[in-house]
Amino acid sequence: MRRIRECHDGLIDGELTHRIIGAFYHVYNRLGYGFLESVYSRAMALELTKRGLHVATEVACEVHFDGEIVGVFRADLMVESRLVLELKASQVLHMADRMQLLNYLRATDLEIGLLLHFGPKPAFKRLIATNTDLRGSNRQSSQLSAPSASAHARRAPLTAAPPPAPGPSPVPPPAAYPTP
Repeated sequence: MRRIRECHDGLIDGELTHRIIGAFYHVYNRLGYGFLESVYSRAMALELTKRGLHVATEVACEVHFDGEIVGVFRADLMVESRLVLELKASQVLHMADRMQLLNYLRATDLEIGLLLHFGPKPAFKRLIATNTDLRGSNRQSSQLSAPSASAHARRAPLTAAPPPAPGPSPVPPPAAYPTP
């Protein structure tokens, strides 16, 4: 368990993402693969609330262009008004799924997002977006780039967190993510 905590030290909202990922594996271990995304969304909202986190569902967020609203999207879940969760219940994740979450982050003031994949094997991606704002400010344009060792400490533009170390099982044992 100590190794997992060390992995999250120094990350932006590392403790919060750690708690959410623990809830994700708990839900996946209980429900497994094959349900609709809406089932996983309700289960995640319930589990995160049980863990003492404030959760908003289907949060409407506006996309602006030249000072005008050009679209509205609904984030699956927003946790503690600091982190967007995008859930997928598909066979595989695609780059479009990552880009969808990155665009959600770019359109809000939020910097951290988790893409939670309730597929045949559970998976998550931790994404950060800090340099582009679709609401009209003068931030630079964004690009998806490979993570570096200090990407999180520098709040690098649109980087994905490094994948977890390979282990014997894709689902960590329950003790790895204790419930409060």
